[in-house]
Amino acid sequence: MFENAQCFAVLPASDLARATSFWHDTFGIDPVDDGFEEEEAVMFDLGSTRVLVYETQFAGTAQNTALGIDSDDFDSDLADLKAKGVKFNDYDLPGIKTVDGVVELGGSRSAWFNDSEGNIIALGERS
Repeated sequence: MFENAQCFAVLPASDLARATSFWHDTFGIDPVDDGFEEEEAVMFDLGSTRVLVYETQFAGTAQNTALGIDSDDFDSDLADLKAKGVKFNDYDLPGIKTVDGVVELGGSRSAWFNDSEGNIIALGERS
């Protein structure tokens, strides 16, 4: 049914210019030209995933992970993001307690941060 389909993540932004700057400054990427600019949205290529960021008044209202990034070098990526000013969230929830923003679960590690629009992004390393 979807043998040739390609998927993409969708993230809301209340300020598209601010979100575009965040993606450029944090991940070092710029929007790809997909014709979304006229629709108050931009598309980014992040690794093997496309991420559509669109303008809406509902940005930052979700309290769950909106995007996950699997890292092949968690420590380096974590350090790079921190060096760029990214603040990682601390959680103390049933089954998840972070230490310096990182949780270890069954040999895997994860850390969460918010983008400029309040969306929660996870950085992870699976064992």
